[in-house]
Amino acid sequence: QGNSWHVPAVLLALVGLLVPSSSFQHHRYEDMVRALFTVQNECPYITRIYSIGRSVEGRHLYVLEISDNPGIHEALEPEFKYVGNMHGNEVLGRELLIKLSQFLCEEYRARNPRIVRLIHDTRIHILPSMNPDGYEVAARQGPEFNGYLVGRGNAREIDLNRNFPDLNAYMYYYEKTNGPNHHLPLPDNWEHQVEPETLAVIKWMQNYNFVLSANLHGGAVVANYPFDKSKDPRIRGRTTYAATPDDKLFKELARTYSYAHSWMHHGWNCGDFFTEGITNGASWYSLSKGKLHHHH
Repeated sequence: QGNSWHVPAVLLALVGLLVPSSSFQHHRYEDMVRALFTVQNECPYITRIYSIGRSVEGRHLYVLEISDNPGIHEALEPEFKYVGNMHGNEVLGRELLIKLSQFLCEEYRARNPRIVRLIHDTRIHILPSMNPDGYEVAARQGPEFNGYLVGRGNAREIDLNRNFPDLNAYMYYYEKTNGPNHHLPLPDNWEHQVEPETLAVIKWMQNYNFVLSANLHGGAVVANYPFDKSKDPRIRGRTTYAATPDDKLFKELARTYSYAHSWMHHGWNCGDFFTEGITNGASWYSLSKGKLHHHH
C-alpha cells in the first residue's frame, strides 16, 4: 500500500524526461519575450537577443540570433533570417519560430551533430513576430469570432506585406536600360512612406548581409518564391510568371522546403493546385486575385 503511489510519480518523472521542455501553445507578447529570454538563458554562449525597433504601439521587435559567435559576422559564414507573423492574425509562423529557437538550443545541448554543424557554420537570425500589435488585436478578439482581416494589419491597419517600397518598377526599367539588377537604390524619402515595423526590417536588412531569408505566413500550404509582382500590371487575371535572375536556385530552395514537409509537395490546397507545392509569387496572385481570402 505504502508504495502504490510512488509508481505514478516515477512514471510522471519519466514522461517529463520524454516530453521536450516546451509544449505547443500560443504566446501573447509577454509570453513570447519570456520564451526567447528563456532560450537565451539556457544557451547563453550561442545566442543573443537584440531589438531591431519598435511597433506602432511601442512593442520591441525582438530577434534571437543563434550562432557559435553571436554578435560577430565571420568571414564566409552565411547570414540567414526567418521572419514570422507579418500578418498579425497568422499565428503559425510565430509559434513555429519560437519552437525552432527552443529546438535549436535543446539539440545543441544534446550535441545533435546536424544542429551543432548548422550553428557553427551559419549565423541564424529569428524574428518570431514582425507584427506584435496586430497579433494582440486578433488575440484579444479570440478565435471564435475572428474575421480573416482582424489583426491582419498593424495597429494602423496597414498590411505590412504591401508596405515595402516597390523596387520592381526600377528593376524592369533598368532591364531595358542595362542598369543594375541588384543593390537597387531605395526611393527618396522612403522612410516616411512606410510603417515603423517595415522601417525596422529594412534597416535590419541594411545592417546584415543576409544571403537567404524566409517569411512564414499562415493560409495556403505552399512555398512561394520571388518575384511577387508581374512585369505588366495591366495584365489582370492572366498568369504571368515573373522570374528573378536566380530563378533556378529559388525553385530548388522552394522544392527543398516543400519536400521536407509531410504533404506540401502533393500540391493540393484550398481548391488550388500548386505543382510540387511551390509557386512563383506573381503567377500565384494573378491566378487568385479574386479569392485571396482562401489563402489568408
